[in-house]
Amino acid sequence: MAGALKINPGTKLRIAFDVPIGQEPKFNMICTFNKALDESAFLVSIPMVGGKALEPDDNQKLLFKYGDGEDLGIVAGYVDDVVKSGIRHYWKVRRVTEHRQFIKRVDIRMKVALPIQYMQDTWALNSDGEIDKESGETMDISNGGLAVYLNHWFDVGETCIFSLPRIGTASSGVPEHEVVGVVCWMREVPKGGNFRFIAGIQLRFADQEERNEMQNYVAYVKKRYRL
Repeated sequence: MAGALKINPGTKLRIAFDVPIGQEPKFNMICTFNKALDESAFLVSIPMVGGKALEPDDNQKLLFKYGDGEDLGIVAGYVDDVVKSGIRHYWKVRRVTEHRQFIKRVDIRMKVALPIQYMQDTWALNSDGEIDKESGETMDISNGGLAVYLNHWFDVGETCIFSLPRIGTASSGVPEHEVVGVVCWMREVPKGGNFRFIAGIQLRFADQEERNEMQNYVAYVKKRYRL
């Protein structure tokens, strides 16, 4: 998360329901920005549709657009709660993406289940002086991000180290690959599966060489699994 939103109270925001990649969101609703609560949540007025207050759906991702031209920005989030302040009611929106200018995703995410391991540098060391990694599984993968199933809850903005598995043989495959990512969103998943949560991860690269290594890994995944 890139810090609290720098939007003035009273700013009009245009709202759209999130849409699949390749489709254009329709910003046909309007609300008013009230205030940022912290770096991960903010309050807006409840938009009206057909003369009635829109009923929030905590499973529906919303896009909030503000500004124009070079100052255009879009932030995404889910409605967490309806908050009363005085005589007014507001949506409490939990952010799931960084405050940034809206661009179409260049890197298409490919749905593939790969076993992964993850850890944080801050986790305690075991008796061998190493950090115990936890296991997870990818839902999708791209050159710049992952969606992963896991059993550990992270706060939005936390950084984590992910180990992607070796694929193929030593002579023609790709080796295990370690990447660093920032948690952009977290959601619970329905009970009954192997994992409790799913997280959206935006990868961070120290230099172009690290970026190229990830691109090579993803290219092999695409080839190997015919995605």
